[in-house]
Amino acid sequence: MHIKNAWYVAASPDEIDGQPLGRMICGERIVFYRGPQGQPVALEDWCPHRGAPLSLGRVCEGRLSCGYHGLEMGCDGRTVAMPGQRVRGFPAIRAFPAVERHGFIWVWPGDASQADAALIPDLAWASDPEWCFGGGLYHVACDHRLMIDNLMDLTHETYVHQGSIGQPEIDETPCKTSVDGDTATTSRFMDGIQAPPFWRMAMRAHGLDDSQPVDRWQVCHYSPPSHVMIEVGVALAGRGGRNAPRDQRASAIVVDFITPETDTSIWYFWGMARNFRPEDEALTAQIREGQRKIFGEDLQMLERQQANLLRWPDRDLLRLNIDAGGVHARKVIARRVAEEQAAAAAAAAAGASAADATRSPTPSGA
Repeated sequence: MHIKNAWYVAASPDEIDGQPLGRMICGERIVFYRGPQGQPVALEDWCPHRGAPLSLGRVCEGRLSCGYHGLEMGCDGRTVAMPGQRVRGFPAIRAFPAVERHGFIWVWPGDASQADAALIPDLAWASDPEWCFGGGLYHVACDHRLMIDNLMDLTHETYVHQGSIGQPEIDETPCKTSVDGDTATTSRFMDGIQAPPFWRMAMRAHGLDDSQPVDRWQVCHYSPPSHVMIEVGVALAGRGGRNAPRDQRASAIVVDFITPETDTSIWYFWGMARNFRPEDEALTAQIREGQRKIFGEDLQMLERQQANLLRWPDRDLLRLNIDAGGVHARKVIARRVAEEQAAAAAAAAAGASAADATRSPTPSGA
């Protein structure tokens, strides 16, 4: 179950530089490449000649050539040329709206007529020179809603991430969830504690004494279809916490773009944007490696959880107050999916009625 009329992160720009990329998004097999002006293009990963995957072809001067018999495709999904053959009458394949923005390639896997680039999330840090970003990609065999659950309830850090970002105070401090339309925010503030290993490293990198007590915060923001941005950080205790002067806190935004591949697998684009020492590439690499290990600790848990859910599909999941953010996200996804399905059914019915109305009547006595 996933929303299709929405923008999803499909790839990082370097993944389509010079070669096509085949990737399934929301059950749609799509090939991504750069067109004649360097713009991202997304087409069905299907050659109309013999059905070969276009992602096994090559890109030359912005033209995608099938790797089987050399059929060339236009950016609109129409055939352009083929050695020694006439192919311009071939039916077009599906083209998907694609945009490059904020350092990602975005795709709209649903109804192209509804795609509006203005709906792509506004990531202020992506174009601010006082911020820098480092991240990566994981392929995870789990329902995208399980990853949203994981990120909107950070209580699991105490147990899954004991050696990096977990600490008992996460369990001991209640979280608060608020809802605004389709979005949800879960927040937890821990004052006067010792920073866990990851944040002690960040404090040292920022010139702060990591032996001092800190005020720590975690503010998780969900927005449809499946984006989670988490404000995280520590500040020297009593200096204002989340609002402390920049020279007395180490703070960042954990960036989570969760793109469904199928109902039980995802492309997980993760990273961290920070606004301290943005010019320090070695620090960016160190934080990226730390995050890679942290997120890697989640993978086994999520994939085994998915396997259990498939094994016992009739068992209900219990809901606690710490689950409120994820529960809201699931309700939003279920409602949006139901709306899309209803609209598609109505459109199909209208199309069938129109076809019936234009069909020539059978002559009487025939």
